[in-house]
Amino acid sequence: MRIVFAACVIAVLLVACGDSQRVYEQNTDFNERVWMVNEKPKFEFEISNVQQKYNLYGNIRNTVSYPYARLFYTYYLQDSSGREVQKNLMGEFLFDAKTGKPFGKSGIGDLYDHQFLMLKDYQFKTPGKYSVTFEQFMRMDTLQGITAVGLRIEKAEAEK
Repeated sequence: MRIVFAACVIAVLLVACGDSQRVYEQNTDFNERVWMVNEKPKFEFEISNVQQKYNLYGNIRNTVSYPYARLFYTYYLQDSSGREVQKNLMGEFLFDAKTGKPFGKSGIGDLYDHQFLMLKDYQFKTPGKYSVTFEQFMRMDTLQGITAVGLRIEKAEAEK
């Protein structure tokens, strides 16, 4: 009983000491460890404080079986009316082009996690609901080795 109680206390403390800068974070896992060209993960979130500046990151999880050094994807930021506010093609290295050494953080076996900055110090114009949609731009129907894509939004720190 004491062990269960201690585990619960530790879990509560870990949650309470969570990431205070994070406003939103969600990931979409792909079946069979492939990103199909027709899969366009969409993440919906709400912004209430338009005085705050935010950093938006693309989360990418890949395996060592990903066949290229770089990944190209496009993100689309839309407001609640569906109007495109921002769009950009991102080209990010998942592996060193010369050595093939994987970049990112590895926690489990052959999986590597990356966070790529998409928008820095971004200030939303109006409060409300927004969405970000990701589209792989590798010009192939089945992109092997990408297991998940996600979005992270955090408060930008005031520069000192």
